[in-house]
Amino acid sequence: MLNYSPSLDGVFHSLADPTRREIVERLTRKSASVKELAEPFDMSLPAVMLHLKILEASGIVTSRKEGRVRTVSINLEPLLMVDSWMNERKKTWSRLFDQLEEMLEEEEETVGVHKLHTTFLRLSARFERPARELIGPGPISTRRQNGS
Repeated sequence: MLNYSPSLDGVFHSLADPTRREIVERLTRKSASVKELAEPFDMSLPAVMLHLKILEASGIVTSRKEGRVRTVSINLEPLLMVDSWMNERKKTWSRLFDQLEEMLEEEEETVGVHKLHTTFLRLSARFERPARELIGPGPISTRRQNGS
């Protein structure tokens, strides 16, 4: 079972908006004032402040006020948490695809290529993708093209 974390959910929610992703991207290069962050966007300063508030609530950014200027900086910890979560999913899927590959190799050894192609067709239906996207034309379609 997957471990869901409210903080992870908040990070994904924050990154779901393209404006906030652009702000995060800019902050990975250097800290900036709210005014500097707002410049490239066709929106009001209060709208940008709302985006920053959401990013700050998820912990992705921090801000500090010096006089009248609020400077915003990136906090990499929540992004590293997302990276770790994604890597765990990648490991899981890699393991599952390795198991699938082993199963298909065993199937090919025991029943031959024709049966293997039928297995691919079944699997492609399960993944809701045409078999040709997964493996290309198989022996059945090759025979039809040759007029057999």
